[in-house]
Amino acid sequence: MKVFDDKHIKNVVFVGAHSSGKTTLAETMLFEAGLINRRGSVEQQNTVSDYHDIEQERGSSVFATPLHTEWRNYKINIIDTPGLDDFIGEILSSIRVADTLVTVVNGQHGVEIGTEIIWNYIDKYNKPSLFVVNQIDHENADFEESFNEIRNLVGNHAVKVQYPIKVDGAQCIIDVLKMKMYKFSSEGGKPEKFPIPEDQQELADHLHNELVEKAAENDEALMELFFEKGTLSENEMRQGIKAGMLHHELFPVFCVSALRDMGSGRLMGFIDNVAPAASELKPEQSVEGKVVQPTVEAPTTLYAFKTVQMPNVGKVTFFKVKSGEIRVGDKLVNARNGETETFNQLFIMDGKKRSGVNKLVVGDIGATLKLKFTETTDTLHAEGEKITIKPTAYPEPRTKRAIYAENKHEEEKLNEALRKVHSQDPTVSISFSNELKQQILGCQGELHLSTIEWMLEHVYGVKAVFETPKIAYRETIKRSSTANYRHKKQSGGAGQFAQVQLKIEPWYEGMPEPEGFNIRGKEEVELPWGGKLVFYNCIVGGVIDLRYLPSIRKGILEVMESGPLTGSYIRDVRVMVYDGKMHTVDSNDISFKIAGAHAFRDAFLNAKPQLLEPILSLTVKVPGEMVGSIMTDLQSRRAVIQGIESLDKYQVLKSAAPEAELFGYSADLRSLTQGKGNFHWEFSSYEAVPEHVQKKLTKTLEPVEH
Repeated sequence: MKVFDDKHIKNVVFVGAHSSGKTTLAETMLFEAGLINRRGSVEQQNTVSDYHDIEQERGSSVFATPLHTEWRNYKINIIDTPGLDDFIGEILSSIRVADTLVTVVNGQHGVEIGTEIIWNYIDKYNKPSLFVVNQIDHENADFEESFNEIRNLVGNHAVKVQYPIKVDGAQCIIDVLKMKMYKFSSEGGKPEKFPIPEDQQELADHLHNELVEKAAENDEALMELFFEKGTLSENEMRQGIKAGMLHHELFPVFCVSALRDMGSGRLMGFIDNVAPAASELKPEQSVEGKVVQPTVEAPTTLYAFKTVQMPNVGKVTFFKVKSGEIRVGDKLVNARNGETETFNQLFIMDGKKRSGVNKLVVGDIGATLKLKFTETTDTLHAEGEKITIKPTAYPEPRTKRAIYAENKHEEEKLNEALRKVHSQDPTVSISFSNELKQQILGCQGELHLSTIEWMLEHVYGVKAVFETPKIAYRETIKRSSTANYRHKKQSGGAGQFAQVQLKIEPWYEGMPEPEGFNIRGKEEVELPWGGKLVFYNCIVGGVIDLRYLPSIRKGILEVMESGPLTGSYIRDVRVMVYDGKMHTVDSNDISFKIAGAHAFRDAFLNAKPQLLEPILSLTVKVPGEMVGSIMTDLQSRRAVIQGIESLDKYQVLKSAAPEAELFGYSADLRSLTQGKGNFHWEFSSYEAVPEHVQKKLTKTLEPVEH
């Protein structure tokens, strides 16, 4: 395979909403370059990109797939990404290694919420970007409306390089950079070139001048030339457009019909000639503060951006060469764990097809097999040159399930499979909750969850059961209460004896010290699960030896780890131990621990116990016309609407909602908004459960007297 230098390698990532045509465009570009003999289609399940069984079964991209094409002595690495934010991990991993982002917009639907969600991530990375309006030949396509929506998204930095027209029923594209018209046959493919028609000349000149001005704005030397000549040459415009893209202040807009192979060749030409190469981007700074120079001469550094478990192949690690070059047989050190990895094979990947190469240079994207110690987001560097590329930041899970193996004997097999799933997709979280006694799987939504379930069964051969996770309630009290508990046990020889009398009260920050007690000591215990236990020694006359107070406190804390209402943690209680009895022979630590625990439990049940539930701060963004149904749904979930803000054609609802009522919200919101809504939540506070809800959650408990 031909080896390209760093200046002739371009890395583009296709992003955009579901069904915008990214996979079809990638397939068309491979066909145009002659790398495949016939174009596959999503419907026929034979595209190079969507090769996974689950993608063919569902008819849409689930994984980001690296491909490559060659066009006029340039190598273009393409990563085709999914369009649903359930798979945001695949999208973010790809954005991380892109030199240019190509945002594909469906000409029928314009800028959809999925496009906006992805754009917010692109904007954070300040990557060079361009837009492609697809399906321009469709009868319902509206290029102008799509362009206006792109401008609403990115501002006046969006500028037309092309626009579509029909001439004598034929699809044409006016290119205002080259000032030519491309006319396509009904079969698409290579177009005929014509001068711009007279009836389009004025508009084309206007757009050309706008493009010239935008190009000149980004380079002082070009600005001087523009003032001097009143225009720029085509090469000068390219230079200015590239500068604007590098500054993230100019976003060229193209138009294509990927399905009919119209405009893809011109798009590839622009990527070749104008889109920045990795060597032209601003150098990255490592975690250690070193500048990672994107040159062949620099020490070798690789960033592992993706991991895939392929049937009959094993673990495939995808990486971008950040500096230097990598050759077959080279050894590099993993910056995270210090382990040395040997690169016995190097590949260029086109879907599932592997093409072996001897070396890859800075800026290129490749893959290798069976790295033992490397996971997604790891950095591999030359020995003695520790460099850690800043890892990709992934969002927190939005959907959680308790998970266990259907066959109890396969728990270990399930755990190993989950480890591999997390390795492949870091947005999948796996944790065991000691509080809930459940293994919790976190992911980005119901579709993401169903994909994980499919992979566990069909790829790793283990069936899993998914259940609603328990809610991490808390227990506290609403009033004060006293209790007196005597523990006495005699079974021959030394027995056990302890009597503890105490009072408990609700605790809150800044409350005055308890009245009516002779306070001899005070201890504030910050509880690991939140809140406090404030423990007072109010013993007078030595009725309980001081050495037994820690045991009483220990017994109380053990009860607080499993409250009597639901077995949840207890928080925000203060305890005054003020009286009791002990025996010179039979009293010991264990006796006072037991007595303290029982006294506290009895007092707790008499103190009007209150169940607290976790409240999430929930923000929902939906089209304006859908606000009513969303508010109704939120109110049915006991949510409190805290405010509504307008944002272009969307409304942003802010609310506080109980976690217990938000199970399945991701799927419900998608159903209510036809996929046009999105949300974010985070823990806010613990609040009292309404009385009728508490009755459902707890059994009737009668206070116990002793």
